[in-house]
Amino acid sequence: MLEGCEFKNCRGGVRLDAALLSAFPTTTRAFVREAIADGAVLVDGRRAPKGAKLRGGERVEVRRLMEACDNLVRPNPHVEVSAVFEDDALLAFDKPAGLPVQPLSCTETETLMNGVAARYPECIPLGDRPLMAGALHRIDADTSGLVLVARTAAAFDALRAQFSAQTVKKTYLALVEGAFAVGGTLENDLAHDPSLPYCRMIDAHSNRLCESECRALKPMHAVTQFRPVEHFTVGNEDRTLLEVVIHTGVTHQIRAQLAFAGMHIVNDRLYGAFAVENQTGHCLHALSAAFLHPVSGDPAEIRTPYPGWALSGR
Repeated sequence: MLEGCEFKNCRGGVRLDAALLSAFPTTTRAFVREAIADGAVLVDGRRAPKGAKLRGGERVEVRRLMEACDNLVRPNPHVEVSAVFEDDALLAFDKPAGLPVQPLSCTETETLMNGVAARYPECIPLGDRPLMAGALHRIDADTSGLVLVARTAAAFDALRAQFSAQTVKKTYLALVEGAFAVGGTLENDLAHDPSLPYCRMIDAHSNRLCESECRALKPMHAVTQFRPVEHFTVGNEDRTLLEVVIHTGVTHQIRAQLAFAGMHIVNDRLYGAFAVENQTGHCLHALSAAFLHPVSGDPAEIRTPYPGWALSGR
């Protein structure tokens, strides 16, 4: 963390954010933008936007500026974590619905990985993304269930290779609206909806975008298998519990593909489901993962308990 620093800008025509990056190479573009927006950077005693063109000769005062080495998950012992497996190489947690897996900024502290960092500090520096702290994959904040975390660099590399090769078998439970008796395989090319400021996936080949917007999409192929395992009746509404296996790891894959097929996950309002009173999250749960253990190489499978809605249909 840089605090109480200042420098005299000698170059004319340079943007404020570029001048800061040049003066403080240990920081990042994102931290520079954040410091400017927070008013922690003053030009001749005044706030200025990140794109302000400097004339040369200005005094730039930096009251607070994060550095790249600060971009780590901060431990928070108040975040409860539920470990379902633990050995010297690997951890597995049953994440509750409503809790994000990782922080979006190092200043955020109310996520699963903040709780993991407090109890297993060896995880903090691991992995290829500093705010994942050794987590090998993510699930949506409103999805419950299994999250795998490495405890050593070697374990991370070995398991990351399996995820990249799509050899990890990931099984989910999904409670959907309606009665369905037949399983199947869903294949779609998914893409982020460019018309929305938040994340929602659309079918890259079947949507309401104009031609130029469709050309700009970056499709990701998603393959999902599902089979019905139980039916429930809640009031006068039918619901079906599905076991779902994904062979790819595309954002919102299960939620989007099931919705496209007319099987809306209960309380998943982003993808067209009806709202459920007093329910946190949607009825999607990461049940298990099967892989080769990163140390022994033996086949391993880690499972989480069924959530309440999968037992009762709610």
